Amino acid sequence: MNAGRKDEMRGRPACIAGLKAAGQPAACWEVSAEPVEYEEAMRRMDAIAAAVAAEERPEHVWLLEHPALITAGTSAREEDLLRPSALPVFATGRGGQYTWHGPGQRIAYLMLDLRRRGRDVRAYVAGLEQWIIDTLAEFGIPAQRDDSLVGVWVPLQDGGMAKIAAIGVRVSRWATRHGVALNVCPDLSWQHDIIVPCGVKEHGVTSMQALGVNVEMAEVDAALKRHFERLFGPVEEA
Repeated sequence: MNAGRKDEMRGRPACIAGLKAAGQPAACWEVSAEPVEYEEAMRRMDAIAAAVAAEERPEHVWLLEHPALITAGTSAREEDLLRPSALPVFATGRGGQYTWHGPGQRIAYLMLDLRRRGRDVRAYVAGLEQWIIDTLAEFGIPAQRDDSLVGVWVPLQDGGMAKIAAIGVRVSRWATRHGVALNVCPDLSWQHDIIVPCGVKEHGVTSMQALGVNVEMAEVDAALKRHFERLFGPVEEA
């Protein structure tokens, strides 16, 4: 049995193997200690991604938190925004629908060069899912992907499932933007009356804390870094 088939049997898509190339230069790894305003983050993310596309700077992974806000992806439906005046709403160029961001949620913006990583956007999204699944496994959380829904999900005792991490990406000139939002310890009350999270009515949202895992954000960041390096390649701290 080949290695790709073994990976598929373990729930790890074989296509993500190409995301880590031999001799891959180290990506810059940055963690912001204070919340970053959304518009400021978008300006900086776009500037870094443009420089990556032009091969003027190394790839970049940026971990941060935002103040409480809502982002609307390119597929957002007006009826899924239940209380338009509850929080600031920002239109964004990423795929997906409405997503909450705020304190206690770890955002990872990735500005990577897919020309070096197989030029396969689906494999990249699968790699992001696997990155979060592997990170959560380190804390004893059995997360999984769903073939019909983007993101990372956790099975519940009642037979349902809840989203623990949202994924939305944009790729321009093979440089990636946006990335992952992992619920570590946020206030989840917003999911009931502000938006329909990611347009999915039949499933709820959860967090590491809601699942009984109480950890510091720095512990999560360290695990994210370890598993990023295993799946995507080396990093150097900014």
